[in-house]
Amino acid sequence: MSAPVPLGIGEFEADTMPLLRLRVQAIRLQADGIHAFELIDPDAALLPPATAGAHVDVHLSGGLMRSYSLSGDPADRTVWTLGVLREVNGQGGSRTMHDSVRVGELLTVSAPRNAFAMVPSAAHTVLLAGGIGITPIKAMAHTLTAQGKSFEVHYCARTARNVAFTCELRALVPLDRLHFHFDNGVPSQGLNITALLQQQPDGAHLYYCGPVGFMKACAEASAHWTPGSVHFEHFKPPEPPAKAVPDASFQVRLARRGITVPVLPDQTIVRALELAGLRVPTSCLSGLCASCKVEYLEGEVEHNDYILSDEEKTHCLTLCVSRARSPLLVLDI
Repeated sequence: MSAPVPLGIGEFEADTMPLLRLRVQAIRLQADGIHAFELIDPDAALLPPATAGAHVDVHLSGGLMRSYSLSGDPADRTVWTLGVLREVNGQGGSRTMHDSVRVGELLTVSAPRNAFAMVPSAAHTVLLAGGIGITPIKAMAHTLTAQGKSFEVHYCARTARNVAFTCELRALVPLDRLHFHFDNGVPSQGLNITALLQQQPDGAHLYYCGPVGFMKACAEASAHWTPGSVHFEHFKPPEPPAKAVPDASFQVRLARRGITVPVLPDQTIVRALELAGLRVPTSCLSGLCASCKVEYLEGEVEHNDYILSDEEKTHCLTLCVSRARSPLLVLDI
């Protein structure tokens, strides 16, 4: 395996996993605005193990770091495939990937993390993707096929030109279990998600991923499913509810460093720490990727993320969106 990339002096290390230097083996056009980037180890070593639903952080020029789901077969450790939609109105990560990354280039990439893992005991699995949300869903289809499990795939897109990995999906998923739904830009003409999820098959689990409106429709349509049987991953955060009470200032104490940093009402913890001279690794800045997840030791936390489990929230928080409800928050850093 190629050598890990060390963090720079003064950097804040939220995740202790080493970084990798991987070569871009190929870039393939998959759909309108969607490229697939194939990454390999430059020394032909096996890549770290990953499970379906995992994502990696890609470090780009200008200090950008973005998270992308692994969309290939998790059993194939010779190559990682990232499906990237070029977001015209995004924060620049996808544009950099599309416009600047070239075949043969070395990229700095994190080891895989998985906040969208599959439940192995499901009797049947419904995989539901909207647009670029197919990337983790496709990896799940690889795993379920290899395991001989019962599953079905529903892929919603504007038109056939917006569908990525078409040939791979048709070769992977039995045709009677693979369903494409096109709405031509009119959601009411697409898949009736409410009707699809009205009845939960015995022992079934649901996994869905896609744009904000699609996520909202899936959440509402599956609200009656058995607790613990519905799983999802956001690519973009939902619109936050209006707050009745404005945010207040609080103090963040870094237990291992012995310093205390004030966080103002209009600041995130990430910004406050950066102003204090600590570089915080971030990607989404929206509570979606866990790049800035840390442990906390004391204090009451207002969790505004979309990724941590209820158990994790008892001792972890995401620095990009979480705040303190107490005057002091003590972090284990």
